Amino acid sequence: MYALSSTLVRSPALRQGLKVAAATRQVSLKVVSVGSTIKDESFFEKNERLGRQMSPHLTIYKPQLTSMLSIMHRGTGLALGIGVWGLGLGALIASQDIGHYVTMVEGLQLSGAALTAIKFIIAYPVGYHSANGIRHLIWDTGRFLKIKEVYSTGYVMVATSVVLTAILALL
Repeated sequence: MYALSSTLVRSPALRQGLKVAAATRQVSLKVVSVGSTIKDESFFEKNERLGRQMSPHLTIYKPQLTSMLSIMHRGTGLALGIGVWGLGLGALIASQDIGHYVTMVEGLQLSGAALTAIKFIIAYPVGYHSANGIRHLIWDTGRFLKIKEVYSTGYVMVATSVVLTAILALL
C-alpha cells in the first residue's frame, strides 16, 4: 500500500508523512474458526438481539402533501397503463365495434349528472398525471425546488388537475 501511495503523492513532505504513518501503524490479526462465525439466526433475529430498530417505513411517517402527491402520480400512471392495455386487449377480443358498446351505455339511460360523474372518474387519472407530469418537467429545469415552492406548486397542480378533468368530463 505504501509503495502505491508514495508514487501517487508528489509532495515530498506528504510522502515523508506516509512513511512515518506506515512505520508506526501496527496491525494484529485474530484467528477465528469458521464454525464460530456461522449463526443459525435470521436477519430479523440478529437485529432484535442487538437492539436495532427496524428501518423507517410507511407506518412510521406522517402523511405529507409531497408523499401523497407522489403516490397519486404513481397510482394514476398505473391506472392509465392498465386502461390502455385493457382497451387494447378489449379491441382485440371484442366481437363488436365501439359503437355497439356506446349504444349499450346509452341504453342504461343514465342522468346527465351520473354520466358526467362517471366521465370525471375516468378522466381524472389523465388530468392528474398530465398536470403532475408538467410539474415534474418544470422541476427538471431546476425551478421550484425549495420546499415552500414544492408545496405551492403541489396545490396549484391539484387545482389544475381538477379543472382539466372537469373540462374533459364536460366534453
